[in-house]
Amino acid sequence: MAIYREKDFHERRNAANAAKLALLERYKARPAEDDPAVQARKAERQAILEARAVREAEKARLKREKQAREAAEKAARQAAEAEARRLAEEAAAAERARFEAEEQERLSFELADEAARKAKRDARYAARKARNGRMPLPPR
Repeated sequence: MAIYREKDFHERRNAANAAKLALLERYKARPAEDDPAVQARKAERQAILEARAVREAEKARLKREKQAREAAEKAARQAAEAEARRLAEEAAAAERARFEAEEQERLSFELADEAARKAKRDARYAARKARNGRMPLPPR
């Protein structure tokens, strides 16, 4: 089994300096902007970005078409509901008018019947008074 030995300050400083030098060497070894490999990677990234933009534009266009189609369907559905509601209201109004006409006819029939009964009753009363020899008072 190895014995653990803690590194002292000098060893840590030397390791940090070595790491910094390695980073600097890696940075210096990086290819320049005019290198064909760099240009190829740049062109590939640009193509990927353009393809993504085309896909997003197509997706946005499809979304707008879907929203327009849904809005048209909703407007048609609301128009159909409004027409159905209007027809139902017209039917209800016609039914109310028919009911009111029947009620008016019934009331006029009852009033006419009541007037006829009153006339008969008045005639009987007048006949009875005439038989008894008294004249009824004129109507007021």
